[in-house]
Amino acid sequence: MPRRLVLTAVASLAALSAAAPAATAATGLLPLPLPVLRDDARTRLTITVSGSGNSAAEGTFELRCGPAGGSHPVAARACGRLDELAGEGADPFAPVPGDALCTRQFGGPASARVTGTWQGRRVDAAFSRTDGCEISRWNTLRPVLPNVR
Repeated sequence: MPRRLVLTAVASLAALSAAAPAATAATGLLPLPLPVLRDDARTRLTITVSGSGNSAAEGTFELRCGPAGGSHPVAARACGRLDELAGEGADPFAPVPGDALCTRQFGGPASARVTGTWQGRRVDAAFSRTDGCEISRWNTLRPVLPNVR
């Protein structure tokens, strides 16, 4: 996917470069510059956690990847985990399927909301620990989401 994005950008730049002299001569205006493509724009998440029992993990954190940054307490590890999941073809933000059979266990009152962009696509996902499926979903996303008590 990144290679396709770069190739598309290069082809677009080449086409615009070829057309720029004619456009400039005809209008007298210079063409607008293309935006710089940056990998860190592909993953930019806002993570809000509450009820975790871990005061250091409570609140709202920003996570940027490529390079890792933001206010997330373990940004580099979180970005590494997201890269692992992408490499496995997993979607850690997908909801539990409606027909899933989940154990009836309660993992605590922790909840989280993740919004933003991951792998170039929009994310808006809610997490809880209300049953076995939701606990598993939360644990799959650690350390993006914190360990909870």
